[in-house]
Amino acid sequence: MLPIANEMKLFDSHCHLDDHTFFKDLKGTLKNARDAGVCEIMTVGVDLESSQRAVALAEATNGVYASVGVHPHDAQSCNDTVIKALSRLAEKTAVRAWGEIGLDFNRMYSPMEDQEKWFVRQIQAADSLGLPLIFHERDSQGRFLEILKTHPNPQRRGVVHCFSGNEADLSAYLDLGFYIGITGILTIKTRGAGLRGLVLNIPMDRLLIETDAPYLTPAPQKNKTRRNEPAFVKSVLLKLAEVRQEDPETLAVSTTANARRLFSI
Repeated sequence: MLPIANEMKLFDSHCHLDDHTFFKDLKGTLKNARDAGVCEIMTVGVDLESSQRAVALAEATNGVYASVGVHPHDAQSCNDTVIKALSRLAEKTAVRAWGEIGLDFNRMYSPMEDQEKWFVRQIQAADSLGLPLIFHERDSQGRFLEILKTHPNPQRRGVVHCFSGNEADLSAYLDLGFYIGITGILTIKTRGAGLRGLVLNIPMDRLLIETDAPYLTPAPQKNKTRRNEPAFVKSVLLKLAEVRQEDPETLAVSTTANARRLFSI
């Protein structure tokens, strides 16, 4: 576990520390995280190469864990060889989840058919390994939930990363037993308005906080820097506590325990 510089211990349940923007100052980024009370970090793969980098980073850093997977944006580059390589990688102790996987029909960087095919194959691979899933969903018009319900598994665990759906989506995800990942969007005045209403409906034992660093920088940091980093998950926690009118330290304990439970840490 990363040494902590204050009492409130946080878990950034989703970031991308292997991103090129961290290459030059990764040590400084990790120190910033420690100073902010971030005790553990999940760094997430989006294709085979980034998954390999994430695992290597996790193996070399106490308190950092990795997931492996192919993001829907990269689905067109996925194949059976990639799935087999990821499955071998997933056997390493540092790997605690499979993801980021799902559907993204907003930008359509990969054809719909490829996204759906490799979403299903990755669900099956993760299920066979008993790994929780880290999900990405954007504008799938119900197809994401339809696929999950068509391929049921009562033992399946997972988190809907960067939740941005509506009340019906939230209810469906909770019914499936999933955790809900909340990002810095919550802190943004206009963009986060709807999310601030919906987080009131999430049970405390299903909440996770995340940065998605280097993306989605929260307020107030976004006024000073474009690059998000794990230290800024504290801003997500504090806004979440404010919106839900809960004690920040209590919420920190709960969200950290939730992440540890999901990722079997």
